Amino acid sequence: MTAAANPLSDLLQKKGVLLADGATGTSLFAMGLEAGEAPELWNEAKPENITKLHQDFVDAGADIILTNSFGGTRHRLKLHHAQDRVHALNKRAAEIARAVADKAPRKVITAGSVGPTGELLIPLGALSYEDAVEAFAEQMEGLKAGGAEVLWIETMSSADEIRAAAEAAVRVGLPYVYTGSFDTAGKTMMGLHPRDIHAVAKDIGDGPVAVGANCGVGASDILSSLLDMTEADPNATVVVKGNCGIPEFRGSEIFYSGTPPLMADYARLARDAGAKIIGGCCGTSCNHLAAMREALDSHTPGPRPTLDTIVERIGPLRNKTANEGPTAAPRERRGRRG
Repeated sequence: MTAAANPLSDLLQKKGVLLADGATGTSLFAMGLEAGEAPELWNEAKPENITKLHQDFVDAGADIILTNSFGGTRHRLKLHHAQDRVHALNKRAAEIARAVADKAPRKVITAGSVGPTGELLIPLGALSYEDAVEAFAEQMEGLKAGGAEVLWIETMSSADEIRAAAEAAVRVGLPYVYTGSFDTAGKTMMGLHPRDIHAVAKDIGDGPVAVGANCGVGASDILSSLLDMTEADPNATVVVKGNCGIPEFRGSEIFYSGTPPLMADYARLARDAGAKIIGGCCGTSCNHLAAMREALDSHTPGPRPTLDTIVERIGPLRNKTANEGPTAAPRERRGRRG
């Protein structure tokens, strides 16, 4: 399959800019998912909740919905004694999303979410590159069987792990997208700079349909990463899927500071900074997404924003940018998307 001959590229060509969905994890916590519980198990235990999540995002205007399969590798599922259910849980995740997408009044892409294994690859850890490819391929076969149209490799830190996932995607015969989480002094925890994201897997198969950033530490920071990515390759199809403002602990609960108007402005700035696929990550509800849809639909293109403009409109950076000083110490990572 060539990079041009797939539903995601076709929809991009037709619409120019696409709206991806919002948060999975925080939305499911609001429905009663317990801390430490695997969201993927709800594909079988509470499929109606997953259907509602996807439907709410489609109703809010999403062009792309991501399956509830972020932690769907055997390495993640073994923490919940479900490593023998990889194919079934991922197939079900894709079936639920595809059923919602297929009855939408417009074309909606079903993207198979693939997060990191949670393991470190050799030489930093025990996981071999070949075993990582196998684990990703096992998950992706389930997603493909359930109807995923593109594989969405996300929240990655390691270039080698991105390559392993891309190789697995080519093996199962689906186009792929990959995004890094630039949450450590503007780079990924493993030191990948946003400007270098394009080259990570461009030689694998036909290369990615799109690359970009998701999660991270806040909307201003991810827009800073976006500027680096689009400056490095102005012609690339770049994804930005930022958190809804800044996470704040109130007691044991996490709240996100972003309002719908703030996320609407984030979407406008992302568009002007060159992003072609714009969505939300942690904390982004269907209300935020609806505001982003309206912002993109009514947006008059403006000049490419500067970092100063982003800070002025969205708020201060929470981190150094990737172009400042030495890399700071790795910060604690959240274990799942959104």
